[in-house]
Amino acid sequence: MSGQGRQEVYVDGLHEPISHYTHGVVCGNLVFVSGCVAADSHGDLIGGDDPAAQTRQVLENLAAILSAAGTSLASVLKVTVYLTDIDDRPKINPVRQEFFGDVRPASTLIEVSRLALPGAKVEIDVVACIP
Repeated sequence: MSGQGRQEVYVDGLHEPISHYTHGVVCGNLVFVSGCVAADSHGDLIGGDDPAAQTRQVLENLAAILSAAGTSLASVLKVTVYLTDIDDRPKINPVRQEFFGDVRPASTLIEVSRLALPGAKVEIDVVACIP
């Protein structure tokens, strides 16, 4: 899916974007993935009150979008994590390590008062390259 022009990435089976955006955008060999929360295909929250379980679903959603764009979590360059409670960081780190393995992307962590999906504790967006 790489190329010089701008291409929108939409993944069947993921929840519909709740506003005017797409799951991701490819431009050249870069993929910009919109912020993902722990939503299933119906837009329902997965993981309950558990930030680690929510993070697992978020990373599965991100992996699906990256795959549709022709890349994977192994090619992520930058991660931005939004938490509603900064003290949840130690709870989500093992899940991040499980999904990223030895890959250590640049990362930013931000605490926010709330997220668009009620009950969501974590949202993550990424920038990746297409090898």
